[in-house]
Amino acid sequence: MSETARQPEASDFVALCDLVDRGAVDTVMLAVPDMQGRLRGKRIDANHFVDRVAFGGSDMCAYVLATDIDNRALDGFTLSSADTGYGDVSLLPDPDAVYRLAWMRRTALVFADAIGHDGGPVGVAPRQILHRQLDRLAARGITAQVGLETEFVLSYTDATNPHHPTLRPVFDRNLDYALDHPRVLTRFFEDLQECLAGMEWPVEAIKTEGGRGQVEVTFPHGDPLRAADIHLLFQHAARTLAERAGLVANFMAAPATGIGSSCHIHLSLLDRNGVPLFAETEGRMPDAVRYAVGGLLDVLPYLGLLYAPTVNSYKRYVPGTFAPTTFTWGRDNRTCAIRIVGRGDNLHLENRLPGADTNPYLALAATLAAVLAGLDHKSDPPQPYIGSAFDDPEAPPVPGSLQEALDALQGCPLPAQDLLTADVAAHYATAAGHELDVHRITVTDLDLDRGLAAT
Repeated sequence: MSETARQPEASDFVALCDLVDRGAVDTVMLAVPDMQGRLRGKRIDANHFVDRVAFGGSDMCAYVLATDIDNRALDGFTLSSADTGYGDVSLLPDPDAVYRLAWMRRTALVFADAIGHDGGPVGVAPRQILHRQLDRLAARGITAQVGLETEFVLSYTDATNPHHPTLRPVFDRNLDYALDHPRVLTRFFEDLQECLAGMEWPVEAIKTEGGRGQVEVTFPHGDPLRAADIHLLFQHAARTLAERAGLVANFMAAPATGIGSSCHIHLSLLDRNGVPLFAETEGRMPDAVRYAVGGLLDVLPYLGLLYAPTVNSYKRYVPGTFAPTTFTWGRDNRTCAIRIVGRGDNLHLENRLPGADTNPYLALAATLAAVLAGLDHKSDPPQPYIGSAFDDPEAPPVPGSLQEALDALQGCPLPAQDLLTADVAAHYATAAGHELDVHRITVTDLDLDRGLAAT
């Protein structure tokens, strides 16, 4: 690791070292986001982390970045396969991504970047994919501010079968915007808010939603990479706190028939002087907004694998469920894929396509790549949509399945260097192919129900 190790400098590592010296932290979790947006890594003795790992790094089998939801070692990936011997990648701790976990005793988590044998970052790693888009923005003198707004479902569970538990939502009616909540839910909210505030990234708002057991959490605008990191920590906290309360936190895009859980991306851009590029002047929408919208509508149809990565993702795109079904845009129109929100300096874009199962690094990267394409090519969008955009026969439809999304990526007419690298496209196309193979041969409860009814 000597070629890639970061040198000691003033950073969050200083505060972490102090916590370790005082005995307030005895374990450091070194974590890398995997393809599915899950935390993967090691629990490391805190003193060993400070002495050896913080500035010297660690390692991990590369297959962690080339696997499916079941962590199977799969063929077809250039990064890791039987042909490559399932070798390691190095883990380089990020000194600006150190968090003390309030929901775990004397534990801190440090995000790491995956480094290849050539000493450079692993290009297909989710964190690096987002890094690349942020670097492309920076080269144009632009910075992005994003806020994530995500939904999930809380349920009681019958623990007698932990692999296939019977789930019963904590509430069974529409509690959208309600302030009267079951006691277990109020206690969960209090614990979650306290834990996230302890990471200096407090939630902006928490509310119950229209679906049974459905909750929405909104985070304030901030740096995209930090927002994605915090999102994974939020999910980790939500699952941990839910388990302690005898609950399950379900982040599926379609957790039940007719219910969709989203992860909306709110985006604004600033120039090199910190001036908002999307700010209205005398009620006039700037060209930057129009071009960004044009890029999103032109490009996102080809990048579905990045913001809707599973077979279940596409069961959310149902008319009337507040999930978009067409690639349209409108001002404060929740039936569109892209919604323009706010007024004046606060005008910003909302990408409503990602579901709760999205990997935030990949969804943000896809969004920024599309916006950059629009700004670079001055893409002019159609007129904003007024009224319901569901099932408009003239509007381009959102892909109806993971297979359609895979076909769209492979048929993308735009050069890879304008969006993703060819390696990234091939890596995630391979992952989608494996996901489709699993579903193709797996017999589900629905197969049994309908099959038995027919006999």
